[in-house]
Amino acid sequence: MSPHLAAELAGTALDPAALVAAARALRGDVVVVEGVGGLLVPLTLGYTIRDFALDLGWPVIVAARPGLGTINHSLLTVEAARAAGLDVRAVVLTPWPADPGVLERSNAEAITRLGRVEVAMLPFVDDLASGGAALPYKEWLA
Repeated sequence: MSPHLAAELAGTALDPAALVAAARALRGDVVVVEGVGGLLVPLTLGYTIRDFALDLGWPVIVAARPGLGTINHSLLTVEAARAAGLDVRAVVLTPWPADPGVLERSNAEAITRLGRVEVAMLPFVDDLASGGAALPYKEWLA
């Protein structure tokens, strides 16, 4: 469920300013903020993941599935992010199949060309941190 509903059911409210402050207080070589379902998912009914990303001012990497529908989903997300002023650095297709078919390869190429964005592939991994470490994130975040 979306964070706004989860908070409501828990009898609490999310405070956007506190979320931004907590994220900015995190320390590490790289801090990953997962978008809990997409840019337009509400943290509150007046504050979305996109608003959170804008307040942080950090670069954005879009995660998407590699299969049917991903061209539209990915390009809409990239477009919505850029229209709001976010800096989209890449799209990561995951879980990337061990033996990708013509559909998956074509999807990656279409997103690259139409979205004018780098596309990387992340296979299914048990340990997402080590799998993500194989991505060229240092180039994206330079």
